[in-house]
Amino acid sequence: MGRFLQIVGLVIGLAGLILQFCISIPASMEAGRSLLGSVIFVFSFFTILTNIGAVLVYTSLLSPTFYAWLPAFAGARMRTGVAVSIALVFIIYATVLARLWQPQGLFLLCDVLLHYVTPVLFVLWWLISGADGRTRWSDISWWVIYPIAYLVYALVRAPLAGEVPYPFLNIAKNGATSVVISAAAITGLFLVLCVVAVLADHAVARTRASRVR
Repeated sequence: MGRFLQIVGLVIGLAGLILQFCISIPASMEAGRSLLGSVIFVFSFFTILTNIGAVLVYTSLLSPTFYAWLPAFAGARMRTGVAVSIALVFIIYATVLARLWQPQGLFLLCDVLLHYVTPVLFVLWWLISGADGRTRWSDISWWVIYPIAYLVYALVRAPLAGEVPYPFLNIAKNGATSVVISAAAITGLFLVLCVVAVLADHAVARTRASRVR
């Protein structure tokens, strides 16, 4: 089952990302951005970056050859960190962002694939095959670098590009206090997910060990 979920997750993740690029870049250029600006815009979304991370984790574990190319993505720390991040993608989109727009056609398909299907598949795969009891509480300090670095990037880019990837990061519209509260709340949720992930990782390992006995 783990191998099946890995292959399915890889195929769906790649398909969703490729389709997203194919439809978003032309739409972005029609909105007035340059080709380079459109590429940067697409890569400015936490969802896109995290789904790319999930694809790289899957790919690194396909064979020894891919492992040799992508060793950093095959480790327990990276697997669990991506599981936490993509779970955050699902939760924030489902609870906050989904009601803010109504995608249609292929945009709706990408929306469903990258915000719902790939997160669920990756977390299931991680629970079945990716969790091995090797995560440590100290890993949380590494995992949290990703969302904090992303937040800094998004806020630094905002005044330069005149846009933000997510509305709750819009200081010009919402005010600095609102953005700080939103960022703190999301960071807090991320840390809670980190704690849950470490506990789940250890619980899965103990369950497997008890079955072997």
